[in-house]
Amino acid sequence: MTNTDKLKASNRQAGRKHGGTIAIGLFLAVTGLFMVLPIYLTIVMSVKPVEELFIFPPKLYAVRPTLDNFRDMFRDLNSNRVPFSRYVFNSLAVTVSVTVLQCIFSSMAAFTLAKCKFPGSKAINSIIVIALLYQSNVIYIMQYIVMSKLHLIDNPLALILPSVASPMGLFLMRQSISQIPDAMIEAAKVDGAGLFRICWQIVIPNQKPALMTLMIFAFQGAWNIQAGSWVFKEQYKTLPTVVTQAAASGLAKAGVAMAAAVFMLLPPVIFFMLAQRQVIETMAHSGIKE
Repeated sequence: MTNTDKLKASNRQAGRKHGGTIAIGLFLAVTGLFMVLPIYLTIVMSVKPVEELFIFPPKLYAVRPTLDNFRDMFRDLNSNRVPFSRYVFNSLAVTVSVTVLQCIFSSMAAFTLAKCKFPGSKAINSIIVIALLYQSNVIYIMQYIVMSKLHLIDNPLALILPSVASPMGLFLMRQSISQIPDAMIEAAKVDGAGLFRICWQIVIPNQKPALMTLMIFAFQGAWNIQAGSWVFKEQYKTLPTVVTQAAASGLAKAGVAMAAAVFMLLPPVIFFMLAQRQVIETMAHSGIKE
């Protein structure tokens, strides 16, 4: 093959490569647009006055933006028997508790299932995979019966305990810990380290990407926990429950509901931005080889 033929073949390969890159970029751009559009519409509707919410066809922007919806949100929610700050505190307390406990228990259980050999370990792993197929709505009645037997109805623990055990978090951590070389664990055992010390001082520090990913999912799920059928006392209700009640108040409260939705978007977005940086850094600099 002459140099000219080689050059033409190289140009064709480069053209196909650039064409594929452009196609992937367009696909990602369109996908990202569909993901951002609901957030954009929520923010726009939160700054629209009431009369603009019912314009047909709806506009993708606010003609006369206003912050009255946010003012009405604080006014309406503070008019309840408990102040608005109480709902925020309840949501933060439940979110932090669920996130911390879920990371602790998922990490310990994942280490046991991934690196400890005992009778029934394969059956438990299969049960975990099957549990991924079921949403919380499937076991809702059983959870309510258990909470009732434990006398946890109208108790904040009813919002925390069911969310501590996460099949997705356990599966994620187990798959990540399975990549740890057995030689590292055996060397730690030879040096006299116990399983608890191996788990928290050797294995978990090398699982930062998986652990941060678990924290993101746990925080997002816990922040959206509603107290609907578990807690009926107003002082124990969470912010998502109050937002749902505001949205169900009628079309006149649609702007208030959108303002509350924007308020609820902020903590998960901020936490994701902070945690994502840690995930990228740890994935770039971590790596365990046999």
